Amino acid sequence: MTENEKKPIKVDGGFFQNISNEIRLVFRLLADPRVGWWLKLMPFASLVYFIFPDIAPGPIDDVIVIGIGVYLFVELCPLEIVEEHREVLRNTIPGQWRDPEPEGEPDIVEGEFKEEE
Repeated sequence: MTENEKKPIKVDGGFFQNISNEIRLVFRLLADPRVGWWLKLMPFASLVYFIFPDIAPGPIDDVIVIGIGVYLFVELCPLEIVEEHREVLRNTIPGQWRDPEPEGEPDIVEGEFKEEE
């Protein structure tokens, strides 16, 4: 492999990393204008149920309702948009909550070294 070729970092962060990536995926999909507004209501509806659990009768666990709401939201979003955001999340360096630097020339800061006496 030459120095110019970049190899993607594949890290299996485990259970909590997967949950973190799913939460980040939901936020990215909510911010994406290509996802319909009616789909964006799903996660909010499950949160409303979490805040006001007496809306629906029966012993339904709040975590299950939120999990189902988030799962349905991701599943009903257009597949190509979900895969696009998942690919960005896969290439994010672990421990950083920002997107990786875009491919191409890195930022170069011009400067001059001056030694003080």
